[in-house]
Amino acid sequence: MKVLLGTTNPSKVKRFSELLANCNIEFITLKELEISQEPEEVGKTPEENAVCKAKFYGQYFDAVICNDSGLYFEELDLDDKRQPGLNVRTPMGMERLSDEEMIKYYSKLVSDLGGKVSAYYLDGIAVYNKGIISSFMDKDAAKETGAFYMVDKASPKRFPGWPLDSISVSRETGKYFVDGTDTDSKENVIYGEYKKRVVEFLKNALNIN
Repeated sequence: MKVLLGTTNPSKVKRFSELLANCNIEFITLKELEISQEPEEVGKTPEENAVCKAKFYGQYFDAVICNDSGLYFEELDLDDKRQPGLNVRTPMGMERLSDEEMIKYYSKLVSDLGGKVSAYYLDGIAVYNKGIISSFMDKDAAKETGAFYMVDKASPKRFPGWPLDSISVSRETGKYFVDGTDTDSKENVIYGEYKKRVVEFLKNALNIN
């Protein structure tokens, strides 16, 4: 089975390839199909934006997986204009930030909030399969399994595609996410019971036995 991954982020390609590693799937990228057009993301949640992407890229391929995520700080109200949410790369209405610009901006924001904040990523996943769209998001599981600290002093190490891992610290170990392998990224990894639910969703949405 061939599946288009609706993303240009190499780490997300790696993520879904690993989640469905034993399902006899050949993953196709936007680059391989020379798709440069991008969908308009008008959703209010990561799940709604993932659906927007899946509908758009469904024009090009029969089976598509799309993902969107938002970053949330527990120290800020959800309606606080400083809350990253869905606008992680374009906070406060700014132009799209590069990886290094993101590290600089969020280091300053965290510094203004006391030097360390509690954070979590909320993922939304959508699948387009021959005209049918299915979607998945679990806020409670994301907070329970993915909570971490973000700090104002960056590690010199970098994970391409995941710049904020350089200022993100594990609650369990106290180490920066970039101190391990790229699979240690809290944004890039789905594990435990939550992983089982995500894999089950993907298999059902793609009609994989």
